[in-house]
Amino acid sequence: MNSSLHNLRSTYGAGISIEQRNQVLRNTYWLLALSMVPTVLGAWLGVATGIAAAMSPMVSMIVFLGGAFAFMFTIDKTKHSSAGVPVLLAFTLFMGMMLSRLVGAVLGLANGASLIMIAFAGTGAIFLGMATLSSIIKRDLTSMGKWLFVGAIMLLVAGIANIFIQSSALMITLSLLAIGIFSAFILHDLKRVQDGYETNYISATLGVYLSIYNVFQSLLALFGLTSGRDE
Repeated sequence: MNSSLHNLRSTYGAGISIEQRNQVLRNTYWLLALSMVPTVLGAWLGVATGIAAAMSPMVSMIVFLGGAFAFMFTIDKTKHSSAGVPVLLAFTLFMGMMLSRLVGAVLGLANGASLIMIAFAGTGAIFLGMATLSSIIKRDLTSMGKWLFVGAIMLLVAGIANIFIQSSALMITLSLLAIGIFSAFILHDLKRVQDGYETNYISATLGVYLSIYNVFQSLLALFGLTSGRDE
């Protein structure tokens, strides 16, 4: 009887043990840190070659969406195999290259390098804050997912529309909303791992990585736009 109660207390969420969910969380953090290397490399290559900057905004959006969805589909198919990690890292290299357009534009500002560092520090602070909250909050946050997904889709549609509208005010508004939505996504995704609902560390890493990427991109766009206005 005592053994049964102990087993019941040592499982959580979807029935995965505490030890297993902690292992998934550790692997997620490890792979997340590793994924930053090809992201930075991709951004550097993109800035050095000018490949992303050479594309028009519409072409860049098509390449980004097509490449991202193709990679995410492949990651989902390979997440239980030895190919899962290399595919994920290739995806982060691609994402870094697509980020290079924005990075290059911000570097063109007088204080561009410092803005990038501030955006990086801000993203790190948000991630640490959400990671801490995910370990403190006891409530099940699974229901947040559908509302955050709707918000992300609305942001995507508005972002595509702004390619034609070219409104700085709308871009600033969307950046602020994206920071809020994807910060909440970090909390939601990490909590899913800790509650045992996400048992694959490659899938977990992909979700958290995309949120971190969007937070950084939104902070960088926001700083770049407001700095440009100040000048």
